[in-house]
Amino acid sequence: MNKRRKVSSRSSPWYAEGLRFECQACGNCCTGPPGYVWVNTRELSEIASFLGISLPELVMHFTRSVDGRISLIELAGGDCVFLDPTSRLCRIYPVRPRQCRTWPFWTSNLASRASWAEAAARCPGCNRGRLYTFTEIEEIRLG
Repeated sequence: MNKRRKVSSRSSPWYAEGLRFECQACGNCCTGPPGYVWVNTRELSEIASFLGISLPELVMHFTRSVDGRISLIELAGGDCVFLDPTSRLCRIYPVRPRQCRTWPFWTSNLASRASWAEAAARCPGCNRGRLYTFTEIEEIRLG
């Protein structure tokens, strides 16, 4: 007996059948208009350890405080401070913040098909590669 409950199409999100994504290492998600990459204390500690520097040094040189929260700084042009300008690869990829790890499955990108299409216009990895199930997307999104 199949114990899976079928959800009616009216209550199912538009991406209930899943979405494809495969990072193309283009760096587009690490640059663009000014914004924020929010980090918490655990993430800062992991980044500092990965870079072989002290936590105070990381905070002083690579972050900024915004309304009581901490964000990584951006360079001129909107590039993340950890985006390598030559290779366009993330220099802290193994310990990148949750915000970066969950791209493109952000609530804002999943709000509608149009929102996903806007993300896909900037990100060549959207709609390519592996199919993520609805359950996987929700686990990534909700962390």
